This record gives sequence, C-alpha cells and structure tokens, in this order.
Amino acid sequence: MNATPPLTEQEIALLVDSFYAKVRVDPEIGPVFNDAVKNWDAHLALLKDFWSTVLLTTGRYKGNPLLAHFRLPIEERYFARWLTLFRETADEVVSAPHAEVVAQKANLIAMNMKRVLLSQSNAQRDRTLLPTGPKLSEKHQPKERNL
Repeated sequence: MNATPPLTEQEIALLVDSFYAKVRVDPEIGPVFNDAVKNWDAHLALLKDFWSTVLLTTGRYKGNPLLAHFRLPIEERYFARWLTLFRETADEVVSAPHAEVVAQKANLIAMNMKRVLLSQSNAQRDRTLLPTGPKLSEKHQPKERNL
C-alpha cells in the first residue's frame, strides 16, 4: 500500500501565500481582509503556523482564530467564497490527495467558525432586542409597610 507522505512546510507556505494572494484581490472577500490586516508579512507567518498546526500537528500556532475573527464584519456568504478560493488554490499547488485533506480541514474550520460567529451574532442581536422596561418613578415605587 502506498501511503501519501504528509504535506511539507514548504507546501503549506506555498498554499498560504498563493491563497492569500488571491484573497487580497478578490472583489468579494478581499476588502474584509485588506481592511483587517495591517501587516501582511506578519499575518502570513501566523497563518503558516496555523496551517502547520492544523495539517501537521506541529503546535506552532498558539492563538485563538475564532476570537481573532469576532470583530470582523464577516457575512455568511463570505464562507463559500473563502472555501472556493481555498480549494481552488489547494488543487493548484499541492497533490490531489493533499488537496483533499486540506479541503476537508478547511471545510471543518469554516463550519465551526460560521456556527460560532452566527451564534455570537444572534446573541448580540438578542441582547439589543431585550426589553429593559420603563424605570419606575418615585411615586410608583412600592411603599414600605409598617406592620
């Protein structure tokens, strides 16, 4: 049986660099990334650590990707575009078996992130819709009773 060797760090770096080169010029999701990322070199290094941890279990990434994305104006439709570009890039720069593994991991990450961001968004919306009720004026406050 021929087992596929694991991805290399070089392949992960090529995948990340190629994918984000596309993202940066994409008319749909590019503006979100370009507005959020101030230092692309540092961000790409962080993403290479993230994908190394995801794909090779190196443990190099120590952050919280969900927390990092909470403040961004991410719409549900962006996930489909992100996944399309990611799969397209994986198919271009790594072998077919590796592209399949990468796509599976990306899909799981996107599903989890979408679920968490959507639940956070719903919780924020629900908090703004909760009635606070009118404040009782002094004359309408319950009076103490002396027994």
